[in-house]
Amino acid sequence: MDQTLRTDHAPPDRAPPLPPVEKARGQGIARVALVLALSALGLWILSGFLPALAWAVVLAIALWPLYARAERRFPPGGHNVVLPLVATLLVALVFLAPLVILGVQAAREAHDVLDFVRTAEKDGVPVPDVINHLPYGAAQASAWWSANLSHPDAGSDLLRKLDNDSVIGVSRNVGKEVVHRVVLFGFSLVALFFLFRDGRTIRDQVLVACNRLFGPRGERVGRQMVASVHGTVDGLVLVGLGEGVVLGIVYYFAGVPHPVLLGAFTAVAAMIPFGAALAIAIAALLLVAASSVKAAVIVAVAGFVVTFVADHFVRPALIGGTTKLPFLWVLLGILGGVETFHLLGLFLGPAVMAALMLLWREFTVGADAKAP
Repeated sequence: MDQTLRTDHAPPDRAPPLPPVEKARGQGIARVALVLALSALGLWILSGFLPALAWAVVLAIALWPLYARAERRFPPGGHNVVLPLVATLLVALVFLAPLVILGVQAAREAHDVLDFVRTAEKDGVPVPDVINHLPYGAAQASAWWSANLSHPDAGSDLLRKLDNDSVIGVSRNVGKEVVHRVVLFGFSLVALFFLFRDGRTIRDQVLVACNRLFGPRGERVGRQMVASVHGTVDGLVLVGLGEGVVLGIVYYFAGVPHPVLLGAFTAVAAMIPFGAALAIAIAALLLVAASSVKAAVIVAVAGFVVTFVADHFVRPALIGGTTKLPFLWVLLGILGGVETFHLLGLFLGPAVMAALMLLWREFTVGADAKAP
């Protein structure tokens, strides 16, 4: 009887435990799946802020040598807040000050634009003298201009052709885009502050993660990408700003209208290979439109010399010497990066190309070493 009761109330048989190897393998697969799922969820949550984070990382890498020098000069205290805050505010000032100056300059020159619009609406736009001096088609171009733009109602006719709803829609979209960019810029500054404050800790953690995931090769790839960002900043940003300053001075003495705005546009365009040619062409055409052909030739020649020296000597030495990357791959990385990631691609493109070139060299050198 007791034996029957013990048998009836006995617990059900449990499944036999898994062998240690199968248990470890199952836990490893579950761990990898969890990491991938959480990573994908985190990227999805941060998708709208990834460009801002990328800009903060690029700025931190580019400015870290200067920040480290300032840190040695002014050792941070226990909270380590003042120096990162000052550095972040200086970065914000570097970006905002030119925008403010350009805005003030544009506001001053907007008065001339309004006067031109009022005059055009009242009296029409007279035929420019340069059209009468065209080598071919001068008579036809002058006749078309007189028929469409020179009469007093030309400005009013053009304004009537504009769709007010489209103009309002474009204005709203521009306003939303400006607000969005301002928010992302503020978020980039916040992220940059924390990168300055905790930069050494983050760097050590990244190096440890690279070593654990990829071994010594991962650390070499990471260092190569950092070196590529430094070389790109020196070769694109600094050289582009130098081109803008030099050509802005040339614009001023050549009599180009709005030399400050055109100089700033040239500096930004010069950061993209062959982009400065567009700004130089605009400056030369403005001079030709003002019947200053000799000044236009001077601007074109000066622009060609400056861009030739910068693109063929200065940039290859700065970028290629730092990244050990042929200039052709630097150029392809920049152009492909700009097409894919817009302005951020200026730095991401060469960094990816430098990492791929390093892996290729290690692979081919290893293959050659093992060859009989």
